Amino acid sequence: MDARDKQLLRSLRLELCTEVLVDGVVIQYLYQEGILTDSHVQEIKSQTTSQRKTMMLLDILPTRGPKAFDAFLDSLQEFPWVKEKLIVKRKEMTVQDPAGKARI
Repeated sequence: MDARDKQLLRSLRLELCTEVLVDGVVIQYLYQEGILTDSHVQEIKSQTTSQRKTMMLLDILPTRGPKAFDAFLDSLQEFPWVKEKLIVKRKEMTVQDPAGKARI
């Protein structure tokens, strides 16, 4: 996962924790696509609240390779408003360089 996507997940972390329930389709899709291993799924499911499950997923995702962010977007079928927000924010971040200045 590239630095921009990691930063995006970090900046929206609390919002994602309140809006996304990872228990159902999200983790199963990521497991199916090879982003999560069986032990990742068990570790996420062992968390006591849905918010903690989402936080655990957000901790694991950045370590899962270059396809992890796009697979996460694809997994958000039940949360189209969250997917759209991530896509928009990602495009906004693409327009800026690491120093936060707009490219000409």
